[in-house]
Order: sequence, then structure tokens, then C-alpha cells
Amino acid sequence: MQITAALTETEGAPFTLAPLSLDDPRPGEVVVKMVSSGVCHTDLIVRDQWYPVPLPAVLGHEGAGVVEAVGDGVTLAAPGDHVVLTFQSCGSCRTCLQGRPAYCDQFFACNFAGSRLDGSTPLHRESGDGVHGVFFGQSAFATYALASERNVVKVDPAAPLELLGPLGCGIQTGAGAVLNSLKAPAGSSIAIFGAGSVGLSAVMGAVVAGCTTIVAVDLNDQRLELAKEVGATHVINGAAGDTVAALQDLTGGLGLDFTVDTTAVPAVLRQAADALNQGGTCGLIGAAALGTEVSLDMSSLLFGRSVRGIVEGDSVPQLFIPKLVDLYQQGRFPFDKLIKTYAFEDINQAVEDSEKGTTLKPVLTFA
Repeated sequence: MQITAALTETEGAPFTLAPLSLDDPRPGEVVVKMVSSGVCHTDLIVRDQWYPVPLPAVLGHEGAGVVEAVGDGVTLAAPGDHVVLTFQSCGSCRTCLQGRPAYCDQFFACNFAGSRLDGSTPLHRESGDGVHGVFFGQSAFATYALASERNVVKVDPAAPLELLGPLGCGIQTGAGAVLNSLKAPAGSSIAIFGAGSVGLSAVMGAVVAGCTTIVAVDLNDQRLELAKEVGATHVINGAAGDTVAALQDLTGGLGLDFTVDTTAVPAVLRQAADALNQGGTCGLIGAAALGTEVSLDMSSLLFGRSVRGIVEGDSVPQLFIPKLVDLYQQGRFPFDKLIKTYAFEDINQAVEDSEKGTTLKPVLTFA
């Protein structure tokens, strides 16, 4: 099949649209005609080689579209189904069998190797040379994507596919951190550091959970206003003074039950940990460059505080993404407020706007 894809040719280079050929689906694989694809921070740090994904490659990992064809043995999707594409997992390791696919023992091989687990790629130039693909099991920056039965999630055909792609990663990560990972109970307090699309998804997840103190912390006042619009009860500009002291004041000096760091800035993660009450938990979502270290107060941790990493919101996507769609359709999870759409050919403008912070969640649409 002939497709058009956005290629990442070299480290830090702009995306370039190019004709490629896509293999027919093998057993267990699914070809999806793309309707939309979110642009995620992870796509950009891979472009910049924070993670060693081999180049040239087709990135993109927040796809949504319509199933075009399926390989032998596929039973969970059929041509014509509306689907969201999410992260890939092996399905047979200890964590996958425990229902924890985001912590698959082969997560990096499944999502960052630039190939299938057998080392092959389904993408080729007209010359026949291979191009690294299968990024997050999909490579969604293309008019068609090849995924697997494990990372294709059927969704209600009445839901708008042009908006749903980010549910496959960033939005399920933010909301899932609160609802699945931290399991914040009704009446609890939480602060989210970073009011980007992931952080604001966490804010909306906290509203769904019934948290009664929901604080958004950011340096951008416009984002903080949007945080209030989607459910934050308080906002703090991190440049305005002592953020930890301000958070303690909001909680009568006790600190928060939960905090979430989406920034991957070590000093901010330290604030998120220091703002906890005794027994509180900080969830780290932000993706830092490999080798980034942070300093924490061991005496503070000793008194029941904990810091844990969170991947993909601890989601089982086939269960969690349809729930988010239901919440959106009920008006209880307005993630559409975070999204601005761009035509596929305007991908570099979408990236520029994302990096400048003028667009929270760019979503590419395919004609």
C-alpha cells in the first residue's frame, strides 16, 4: 500500500512528508486509515534523540482512525471499526499477564525500537530501503498506520475521531495517573505541577475522582485560567513565590494527599515531593532525558511519603479509553478544550506552536 508519512530523517530535523510503502498486515496486525493523530512531547524528544530511537523513522503515537484491513487471527477489530491507537505491549510477560501492560518487560522494544520485535519494519521508501516504523506500535504520522490487535482500541462510532487520538497516550496518562495509579478518593487533595495537556487531563481526572482541593501549578497564567475552567479549585503561578509554602497554606499546614509532576524538571519534582502530607504520594509522569537525577529529603520520605513513576496512567487501554470517551460524551471530561487541529501538511507549524506553548495539544487531521 502506498502512503504519505512525516519522516524524521535526522536528529532535530523538521518533519518532511514523503511517499512510502506499507506492508500488508501479518497475523495479529491491523491497518488503520488515519483520521487524526496527536502531537505528543514524546514525539519531539525522540526527534531530538533524548531516547535512542533509530532514524530515519516515522513517529506519531496518538492515532485515531478507521480499520482498513486485518491480518489472520485478529478477532478484536474488523474493517470499518472506529479505533484509537495506543501503546504496544507484548501480552505474554509477567506484567502483561498481571494486567499491567504499561510496565511490559519489553516496553522499550515494543515502543522505541523502530521495528517489530523480530527486527523488521513495515515501511519502505520507493527505492526499497527500509524506514524505521512501528513507533509505539503504530507510527501514526502517516495517512495509514500498521498496528497490532493489542494496541487498537474500539470506540463508539458516534464519538469524534478527529479529537480522540490523544486519548491513546497523553490524556490517558494524565487522567489515569489520578484515577488508576494514585486512586485519589473523593474528598482528597491533589496538586498537579504543569498545566499542559497531560496536567490538565490530570485536573479533569481529579474532578471525576471527586477530589475537593485541586491545585494547578504553572508559570503560564493563561494555562492556569484554563485549569480553573476544567475544574481546578486553586491555581498557583510557580514564579510568584514559595510554591511549597503556598500549598501548605491551602491545606492548613498539613500538605497534600497527592501530587503529580508532569514537568520532568528536577526542582519541580522536589517541590511536588516536599508538598505532600505524611502518608502522601507523588506521581512522576514527566519524561526527562536519560540519566536525569533528582535530590529528595530522606527524612521527609521516612514519614510515609512516597514518590512513584507512572507510565500511561497505569491503563489497560481497552478498558480505560472507552471510559474516557463515555465521560467526554456525558460532558464530564471536556478534553476537547485542550485541542487545536492542524492539517497533516502543517505538522511543523503544529510542532512549533506546541514548543512555544501557544497550543496545548496539537492534533493533525488527515483529509
